[in-house]
Amino acid sequence: MANNHPNSLPPPSFRRIRSQTWPQENDDDIDLKELIASLPKEKGFISPIQILYRNFWCPSGVFLGVHSFCRHFTAHDSDIILASKPKSGTTWLKALAFSTLRRDVFPPSANNHPLMSSNPHELVPFFEFTIYGQAGELLDLASFSVPRLFATHIPHDSLPESVGQSGCRVIYICRNPLDTIVSFCHFAAQVKPELWSGGRSSMEEYLDYCCRGIEAFGPFWDHMLGYWKVSLERPNNVLFLKYEDLREDTAGNLKRIAEFMGVPFSEEEERDGVIEEIVKLCSLSSLKELEVNKTGKPGVWSTENKTYFRKGEVGDWVNHMTPSMAEKLERIMEEKLSPFGLKFRVK
Repeated sequence: MANNHPNSLPPPSFRRIRSQTWPQENDDDIDLKELIASLPKEKGFISPIQILYRNFWCPSGVFLGVHSFCRHFTAHDSDIILASKPKSGTTWLKALAFSTLRRDVFPPSANNHPLMSSNPHELVPFFEFTIYGQAGELLDLASFSVPRLFATHIPHDSLPESVGQSGCRVIYICRNPLDTIVSFCHFAAQVKPELWSGGRSSMEEYLDYCCRGIEAFGPFWDHMLGYWKVSLERPNNVLFLKYEDLREDTAGNLKRIAEFMGVPFSEEEERDGVIEEIVKLCSLSSLKELEVNKTGKPGVWSTENKTYFRKGEVGDWVNHMTPSMAEKLERIMEEKLSPFGLKFRVK
């Protein structure tokens, strides 16, 4: 792919449309207050309440964004959606996908690459948090470059119908649930230190919720299996990635990602080391050291950028979980995931 654009181009930006009625309390023919009141609820983790909506547990604070997205978004054939459970490698995948997809405009070797001044979550916005989740305004989807690049934590079977009916492509990343739980607890301890100590007692409590399926965007096994099954049925529409595989062979999997997105690396790019440049630019160690990821905050929620970067190590759960905790979760993984051929390396 030739670099026909100057390195001085500004980073991408998205227009916002102001609306005093978005999201609306009475959305078309649905009274949202009545809808929320009618749905099952459970105590949440970071969110005080989880709402069972479209067959998954939705944090109450993001419900309006989820509902608006599911009712109003229309997918285009050229769209690319990055999907994941929280703390499964989302930030890293966003950086890799953005840098690969937009490399003709923003060469990875450019000193002013957008990742130097913007967190990956700003470059690849979430539907439920960023695009549809802000009362009074929403992102103007017409301001997105084509192909449009989005992200979501919503399970596949709960996405808007147009996603499955269109030719849009979905890249799903998942992670060994043991490491995901550890990562989430450390994240929660930073976001809500008054609620979570980040210690073993917090982890045991969260593990119990996960094993019962009552977690943000869960149950985790339904989330994984939904994307896994569709990736087997329609491999041209859903690419299924494991965090552990991406860590082990980042360059090889980046080639798969580029091919899937329709922007394969040319022989010239491979000879020139473009793949290696993107891998280096997007490495967790590089991203963690950028000033924007040490002190900044995404523009639409108050979580500091630094909370999205921790160790990223495979198998770190052994330093935090007791054997009995791990065995409890592994039994569920064996029961729920293994029959469908979905297994993880746990160390």
